[in-house]
Amino acid sequence: MVADNKALPLAGVRVLDLSRVLAGPWCAMVLGDLGAEVIKVEHPGRGDDTRDWGLRIGRTETAYFNSVNRNKRSLTLDLQTPEGQQIAREIAKTSDVVIQNFKFGGAEKLHLGYEQLKRENHKLVYCSISGYDRAGPEAGRPGYDLLVQVEAGLMALNGEADRPPLKFGIAAVDLFTGMYSAQAILAALFERQRTGGGRHIEMALFDCGLMITAYYGLEALVAGDDSPRFGNEHPSIVPYGVFEAADGPLVVAVGNNSQYDRFCREVLLRPDLADDSRFKTNILRSQNRAALLPEIHRAIGSEKRAILLQKLAQAGIPCGEVAGLREALLSPRATDAGLVTTQSHPHTESGTTPVLAPPWRFDGERLPVRRAPPQLGEGTRDVLQSVLGFSAERIAELASRGVV
Repeated sequence: MVADNKALPLAGVRVLDLSRVLAGPWCAMVLGDLGAEVIKVEHPGRGDDTRDWGLRIGRTETAYFNSVNRNKRSLTLDLQTPEGQQIAREIAKTSDVVIQNFKFGGAEKLHLGYEQLKRENHKLVYCSISGYDRAGPEAGRPGYDLLVQVEAGLMALNGEADRPPLKFGIAAVDLFTGMYSAQAILAALFERQRTGGGRHIEMALFDCGLMITAYYGLEALVAGDDSPRFGNEHPSIVPYGVFEAADGPLVVAVGNNSQYDRFCREVLLRPDLADDSRFKTNILRSQNRAALLPEIHRAIGSEKRAILLQKLAQAGIPCGEVAGLREALLSPRATDAGLVTTQSHPHTESGTTPVLAPPWRFDGERLPVRRAPPQLGEGTRDVLQSVLGFSAERIAELASRGVV
C-alpha cells in the first residue's frame, strides 16, 4: 500500500537505484524510507541477484531481497541494450540521485557514468559504491563483504581468544557502507540547496570496513599490536558480557565504578569484590579481569536468571535476557513499537508477508512502509508511463523485445 508521503522528509526526491545485492540497495532503501521515490532497475529475466538468495517468498522475492528493498518500485530494464541505456538516461535526467555499484568502469561502458549523466543534469547527486579506492591500484577488484572483513581486520577482532577469527553474523561492512553512503547523499542534497550543483560521491567497502574497527583499531595503533579477542566480553569494560545463570544466559553491562560497587554489594552479595583494590576502577578491573571474572561467573552461576534480573534491575545495573532472533522479532518490545509490519502479497499462501519497518520516528510517528518490497518488474509500466510518458503500445513493443 502506498501511504501519503507529504510529511516525509525526502518527499519529492527521486532516486534511480542502479545497484544490486546489499550495500547499494540498503542505501537506496534508507532514502526510500525517508520518503524518496526510489526506482530500482533490474534485469528483466533474473532481477537482482538476491531474488535467488535464501528463503523464497511468493514467485520472485526472497527474505534476503525483501530485507533491503522496501519502499521501492521495480523497473525491469536490460541495460545491455542501447534502448535500455537510453531509458535509464532519460530517468536520470528527472532524478535527484543515482546510486550504482557496477564493477569499476562498468557504468561508463553503459553510458551511465557520472560525467556522462551530469551533462544533462548538473544537479545530480551520484553515488558510486565499489570494493576499493577508485583512485587506487585495486580499483577494478570486486569487493565482497567477507573479503573486506578479512582484509580490514574485522575478523581478527571477532570471536573467542582460543578460537579462530570469526566473521560477523551479518554483512556488517555492506550495511555500514550503505548507511555511510546514504549519509553522504543527504549531505550532498543539503549542500545542493545552497550551491545548486550536484556531487559525485565515491564510497569503498574497504574504507568503511576499516572505519568500523573504531576503538579496536585505534587501540591497535596505540599499543603497537592487535588487541586480544574477548568473545562476548568487552575489550575495555569489566564486567560487561554474557554470563550463565543457573538456568540460562543473561547479559550484565556494568558501565561505571558506582554501578560496579552496587553490583558486588547488592546483587552478588560479595562486598569483598567491591573493596578489593585490584578492582576499584574500570581500568584496574580490565587489567585484572583474569582474577575477577571467574569470581563473578561463580556467583552468577549459583542463582536463577529471573532472580538475578530482578536484583540487577533494582540496583540499576543494565541487564537483559539473551533472546533468539525470532523471539526478539515477536517480542512485545518489537511489536508494541511497530517494528514488524504485515504487508499484503498476492502470491503467498497467507496473502501476506512480514516486512520490517524503518527505525526512524519523526514528531512521534514511525515512518511507514509505503510500498512492500516489489515483485520483479512490478512498477515497470507505471514508471515508464508516469515518468517518461510512454504509451501502452510502446511499452508492449519494448517488452516483446526483452528491453523491459
